[in-house]
Amino acid sequence: MPKARIVVVEDEPAIRRGVSDALRLTGYDVTEAPDGVIGFAEASGNGVDLVLLDVMLPKRDGLDVLAELRRVCPLRPVILLTARGSEEDRVRGLKMGADDYVVKPFSAKELLARVEAVLRRTMKPVPKWISIEVGTAIIDLDRREVRWPTAERIELSETEAAVLKHLIENRDRAVSREELLGRVWGIGTAGLETRAVDMHVARLRAKLKDPSGSDDTPEAIVTVRALGYMAGPGLVVREGK
Repeated sequence: MPKARIVVVEDEPAIRRGVSDALRLTGYDVTEAPDGVIGFAEASGNGVDLVLLDVMLPKRDGLDVLAELRRVCPLRPVILLTARGSEEDRVRGLKMGADDYVVKPFSAKELLARVEAVLRRTMKPVPKWISIEVGTAIIDLDRREVRWPTAERIELSETEAAVLKHLIENRDRAVSREELLGRVWGIGTAGLETRAVDMHVARLRAKLKDPSGSDDTPEAIVTVRALGYMAGPGLVVREGK
């Protein structure tokens, strides 16, 4: 299973820090939000695999965030974190679309078990790739190189290979620059310059072009206006079991 990206929306600093640290130590990619407004912005972004959402939040109530999240991201998994432990509250949250409900105080062990259970149900398995081709070349992501029939080998940087891998893993949709910053560079996206992503994609495109100068190969990476980038028709992925 690929490393999941989890957004933790919790206004209590100690609880937020404790939950986030436990998730990071387990290997998850974690983004934190201290209130409902920032929480919704982070939780509704691209590339989020799970949201841990406190119910009682400043600026915007957690259940309001959940309702809006269900409207814009209907399939995004959400686990509610709350001190409201009554049956009525639990039922209300689940009826609004929450995937699970954890009542405070909870142990890190219990929370991690629930996170793993929800992710098992919702995350797509990573397919096994037999080969990745662009035109007449074979792309070897493990060796980080593009091999052409002329025996010419073009080396990919670690970041270029990671960008290409993420685009291929999500080739059914456009991937935003912000998502690439979070997933490939491992940094938050608020207020950051995304030109670094464009520069890496430009270099990657150049390396995926036929060195003979032929223009017959379909584009390997396409730009989707106002959205980001997407694996193009030039990338042929052959999968096996």
